Amino acid sequence: MLDLLLRDVRALTLNPAHPSAHTIGVLGGRIVGVDDEVAELPARHVVDGDGAIVTPGFSDAHNHMVWYGLSLAETDLSTVATPEQLYDIVAAEAAKLPADGWVIGSGYDDFALGGHPDRAALDRAGGGRPVWLKHRSAHMATVSTKILELTGVLDGSAVVPAGGAVERGADGEPTGLLAEQAQQLVDRLVKPYPVGELADAITRASAVYAAEGLTHVTEAGIGGGWIGHSPAEAAAYQIARARGDLNQRVELMPAREVLHEVDEAFGLDLGLRTGFGDEFLRIGPMKIFTDGALSSRTAAVTAPFCGHGGADDHGLLGDDPEVLRKAILAAHHGGWRVAAHAIGDRAIDLTLDIFEQAQRELPRPGVRHRIEHAAMTRPEHLARMAALDVVPVPQARFLYEIGDTIADAVGQERMPWVYRSKSFVDAGLPVVGSSDRPCVSAGAPLLGMQSLVERKTKSGAVASPDERVDAEQALRAFTTGAAYAAGQENVRGRIDRGTYADLVLLDDDPTAVPDSKIGEIGVQATLVAGEAVHGADRFSFPG
Repeated sequence: MLDLLLRDVRALTLNPAHPSAHTIGVLGGRIVGVDDEVAELPARHVVDGDGAIVTPGFSDAHNHMVWYGLSLAETDLSTVATPEQLYDIVAAEAAKLPADGWVIGSGYDDFALGGHPDRAALDRAGGGRPVWLKHRSAHMATVSTKILELTGVLDGSAVVPAGGAVERGADGEPTGLLAEQAQQLVDRLVKPYPVGELADAITRASAVYAAEGLTHVTEAGIGGGWIGHSPAEAAAYQIARARGDLNQRVELMPAREVLHEVDEAFGLDLGLRTGFGDEFLRIGPMKIFTDGALSSRTAAVTAPFCGHGGADDHGLLGDDPEVLRKAILAAHHGGWRVAAHAIGDRAIDLTLDIFEQAQRELPRPGVRHRIEHAAMTRPEHLARMAALDVVPVPQARFLYEIGDTIADAVGQERMPWVYRSKSFVDAGLPVVGSSDRPCVSAGAPLLGMQSLVERKTKSGAVASPDERVDAEQALRAFTTGAAYAAGQENVRGRIDRGTYADLVLLDDDPTAVPDSKIGEIGVQATLVAGEAVHGADRFSFPG
């Protein structure tokens, strides 16, 4: 007897052998058949879909779930349009706090504001309190004088981590802007976060994700570095799962900083490495930063950034190249997949060189190392990625949210290299869907699909129209493509016998509506292992 028979639906299976279906059978959390294979079988629960569109559950191959959940409890600055509005918000928040209370905001956009917040203005607005405002890219933050004092930046006692920068004005004084690894100076004042607080953040994020149709996410960096929140960060996921608050399958990327030598190997304590866990919560690749970001002009590029970035501005590598090489090689030899954050073309050059060296030293066919973001891929990078079976994981939604900023930084000549899609298809590479949330203010997968199809910026410009893909390819990016990036294409991303019963019921067909309407499609229900994690009223059963 089936656990669930879902009938009267219009399913986009993404299975070439059976591309559409009207009936889906579920047993033990997996799909056991479609249409005539299951239509006459008895089931404990029978649900009429009333003609709803059904797709495989959506997956976000690169997000920061804990960080996003924390940001939901911070002051949202993503829609602030003027410096005056920002300072007013800071002042209003400060008025609610004791004299030593921290004002923490996230998501400000220096492009929209015409520059980064002024340190003296933050001091006035915050009444001398610690003020910590996180840039929308997450690769920068602006802080008040009090935090500069607490970190030792003001008196010169702070040691800036490799790969970080403290901006200074013409007078040599710090402006309050901290870039890349320099953000660790602030992190050290507030981390580690209590594990219970992180579990609550996961709970908040998971509820939002379920309402958007997400059934799987990859958490891109936990446990260490500026990206992690606690050495016990994985435990927060276990707590959220144990209390029934984790509504997605999750793959965790440990940060490079938490891996070390373990009994002549390179990994985590007890010898844990990529693949440990179960179908709901498991360890994924090692995450390593090789550079910064385009919008902050900290990505490592071969030619300098344009305009006010300066003629000699080539960005920042995440560490000394040989340190990065040693870590990636050690991870490869230790049985890990590697997820290398590489945005600028110079960082991608270095990353591919190291991946090639790793495969020469120890061939591992099918390992599928990843390049997170792969934001500035030159034409010659495409063939190298395909030859190495390296998976690029870009974020098309950045084109809408910060595409104009990126164009200002790299110039129109290099824009065709930025956040490619069609070129990946032509090179035999997968198109993988992800958001990098909360580095985008709106990270829903349907919005990501729309950006893959349209490639529009906020100004209405179309960024490299030749890189657009059709709506079906966009849907595949957030289903089969994301599954491929995790090496799980045999169990998720399709509606097929033996795959996880992770499904989304939609108001309309994302492959058939006008491109501009894809992001507006409503999510009726989201199922993980055949159980409703959103829209439960559609799947409520008597008794």
